[in-house]
Amino acid sequence: MKILDKYLELEKQIHEYFGYKEDWKVIPIDDAREYFWRFDGDNVHFADTEEELESEDGNYYANELYRQRFLPKWFYEGEEYTMICVDTHVDGNKFLQIFDNSKRRED
Repeated sequence: MKILDKYLELEKQIHEYFGYKEDWKVIPIDDAREYFWRFDGDNVHFADTEEELESEDGNYYANELYRQRFLPKWFYEGEEYTMICVDTHVDGNKFLQIFDNSKRRED
């Protein structure tokens, strides 16, 4: 099962990049690097285009910060990427959503 070993090693490297420590619950990773995004302290807003992000219309989405006592923090900013623990409020889905810092826009 070399493929499983590789998967686990890559996941570990991603966690290490952000300084994330998994504890109590395994939260899946969601690749959101394609989106333009902004963070208001409680929610991450993201869209396909800057215009959709600004107008909050079209392919625009918002996820609430997922806060749990077993997580020491919920927002992990790296040099090139940011990982945010989010609750989608859809079907119980929670994610470690990863965004490209070059596509971050101010709130």
